[in-house]
Amino acid sequence: MDNKKIMRAKRATQLIFLVCGLGISSWAPMVPLAKDRLALDEADLGLLLLLLGGGALFMMPVSGVLISKIGFRKVILGSVLAAASILPFLLVISDIYLMGLALFAFGCSIGTVDVAMNAHGIQVQNIYGKPIMSSLHGLFSVGGLLGALGLGFLMKLGLNPMYAAVTISVLLVFLMSIQFSYLFNHQSEKEIIHQFSKVDEEKAVTSRFQWINSTVLLLGMMCFIVFLSEGAMLDWSAVFLRDDKGVEPEFAGTGYAAFSVAMAVMRLMGDSLISKLNSKIVVIAGSLIASAGILILIFSPWMALTLFGFILLGMGAANIVPVFFSEGGKISGLSPTVSIPVITTMGYAGQLAGPALLGFIAHHFSLTVAFESIALLFIMVAFIYKFRKNSSSC
Repeated sequence: MDNKKIMRAKRATQLIFLVCGLGISSWAPMVPLAKDRLALDEADLGLLLLLLGGGALFMMPVSGVLISKIGFRKVILGSVLAAASILPFLLVISDIYLMGLALFAFGCSIGTVDVAMNAHGIQVQNIYGKPIMSSLHGLFSVGGLLGALGLGFLMKLGLNPMYAAVTISVLLVFLMSIQFSYLFNHQSEKEIIHQFSKVDEEKAVTSRFQWINSTVLLLGMMCFIVFLSEGAMLDWSAVFLRDDKGVEPEFAGTGYAAFSVAMAVMRLMGDSLISKLNSKIVVIAGSLIASAGILILIFSPWMALTLFGFILLGMGAANIVPVFFSEGGKISGLSPTVSIPVITTMGYAGQLAGPALLGFIAHHFSLTVAFESIALLFIMVAFIYKFRKNSSSC
């Protein structure tokens, strides 16, 4: 495969990560509108939101099978078109059951493109020969910030919310269409597996049934912990700042904002960081920095130092998951279309279940104890990653 095709595939993958972040985050400004339109209380809204994550988790294990059958290009195209088609309807559906079905379908499409773009990115990285996963995840974060702000900005300009959502959907389809032809097709995927993944054709087929692999499960477990911290910041940081730190409600979101911006910036810088250092230093140091950040934000008596703790957490955690995904894509005898769906599913399970687990801890002890448990889990990640057996798979 020549360099021109590789660079085009890399740019196409970068754009797909941006599109995915833009698509999923565009739902965020719609949540309060849906709550009012459907006359939901907080408990009902929570159950409804659970269907979005449930749809993603449902499709993630299936995505690897679809990719193996029809290829990255068709799977990514179909899932992006599905997400773009469903998005505007999330603003107008007035029946709670139809809304639940739409959110589940939207989650299915987002979960599918998430697995496909990560597996595609790993294949590109294996050929490119340099780390690219951190910057890809950084572009996902940038897309997330643009989506959360973009829809609200369009509505602020006076555009009807439905037209604003259609505008976002059209943008998603447009961005997808201009890069679609540069994604790997099914034939090129077979060539990549043969040439770069060190998996012969026969083994690539049988390995689809061999996902119960100690390296895969270990990477998935550590992804669970890191994604748990992201979910905790999204769902609990504002509550923590308001109730434990006495921050005014209108400023309670500053912690998550500091965390998100720090994570996005560090991910965009992550590829060069990993190249200059190595993945082991990035994971171990990142985990310890993230743990220190949590302890600082818990015990700091000053708001500025508390926000610095959120920044440290974002900086430390930023490049851990991209490293794990990269390692998952280089497991000897196992195709990324098998390993990445498993690791992704386990990771996102942490993002969904984690906040509920923290809520249980906070209910029986305190939110401070719940945050301390995250700090301890990051130390566990550093310890496990340092002393685990070096696998030939990675």
